[in-house]
Amino acid sequence: MHRPAAPPFEIRCPLHGAIEVDGDELAVIEAPFLQRLRGIRQLGFSQLPFPGATHSRYAHSLGVMHLAGRAFDSCFRDDPFSSKERRRAYRHVVRLAALCHDVGHPPFSHAAEFGMPPLLRLQVGAYAPAKVAHRLHERATHEDYTVAILTGSELSQRIRRHFPFTPQHVAALISPEVSVSDDFFVDRGVDLRPLMSQLISSDLDVDRLDYLRRDSWYSGARYGEVDVPWLLSHLTRHIDDGDRACLALDRRALYAFDDFMLARFHMFVMVYFHQKSVAYERMLQRYMEDPGCDYQLPADLERYLLCDDAELVQHLRSSDSPWAQRLIGRSPFKLAVEVHGRPEEIDLTPYETSLRDAGLEVLEASATGYVYRPRKADKAPIYLVDARTRGPAVPLDEVAEIYRRYDDALRIARLYVAQEEMSLALRVLGAA
Repeated sequence: MHRPAAPPFEIRCPLHGAIEVDGDELAVIEAPFLQRLRGIRQLGFSQLPFPGATHSRYAHSLGVMHLAGRAFDSCFRDDPFSSKERRRAYRHVVRLAALCHDVGHPPFSHAAEFGMPPLLRLQVGAYAPAKVAHRLHERATHEDYTVAILTGSELSQRIRRHFPFTPQHVAALISPEVSVSDDFFVDRGVDLRPLMSQLISSDLDVDRLDYLRRDSWYSGARYGEVDVPWLLSHLTRHIDDGDRACLALDRRALYAFDDFMLARFHMFVMVYFHQKSVAYERMLQRYMEDPGCDYQLPADLERYLLCDDAELVQHLRSSDSPWAQRLIGRSPFKLAVEVHGRPEEIDLTPYETSLRDAGLEVLEASATGYVYRPRKADKAPIYLVDARTRGPAVPLDEVAEIYRRYDDALRIARLYVAQEEMSLALRVLGAA
């Protein structure tokens, strides 16, 4: 039976202008778990070095949904679907996956993930058991919470009421570990799930296309400026030998893609791994790993609904832990040593040993940045196509110059000490 589309609404966005949503999508946006994201900062502690970076996961999620709709329209501009109803359902499922992709984030975004319980404590029946058996006793991730919330909370009921597909179909575009038993993603003999999943998570996904520009805008660090309209308008699809639809990029946008990949790397170096915000993240980790810490993110989803930045801050204010008091009192550990280079070239052990031998408490933080990471064998490639010559499609990571030019990893390794002990630390390091 044909179901008429709900009337549209508009939500104002400083990046994208008017974001149009229909009444069915609005019902999901108004769900408590989506509204919870208003209380979670997109960049965690990054508002400390970048005072303007107070934007929320909620605003980002709306932006990703908007870009997902535009990317879908570009990839399927020739309208290859078997019916208008089928096209509308596919466009909705992609937009909902984009909207809900971060719904499981803990307080302060990634910073509080060490407080998550083992995966086996979450009710994640949507996962294919064989795909997650090896990590049931490992700490859950925000993606695990996202899948649990999508398929096991009131949010899932809203999706079932308003759309002709299930929450499991939405979750399947967010996590490859989610199993789907029907052929919903197959239309006219073509499996569309690979392409739709790539729009949500890949080297050219709408998540990154939004957060790079958004984080750049609000932080004031202009490294994330990317030509998003040009990239979106040159997205298309390629049907491989296995009748799978895969994401493809027209060659005319190849240099814009190069710029996009570099922008992501530079934002990592200059914003996401900023030495000040990382110090606070490591202090929060030490607090949560302390035997005396009584804060843990709940596996129960109704309780998790109450966990946001304000709830964690209130907990820290009531704690007697020195780590909690440092976080609340803005008394961070300070950077004592920083080294950049190839991962195999960096060894901070001599510095750390000297500092600890002097009786100093040391926090270590290291991360590795990549312009790109080699594609896993089971991942569908993004293809490069040429609409003018109609030549053969080739995997983008095999021909794009950016993959050959920047094939090295950059390791940033740091040691921090308490600010009141910095003078002693510098003397120790000077003598080392």
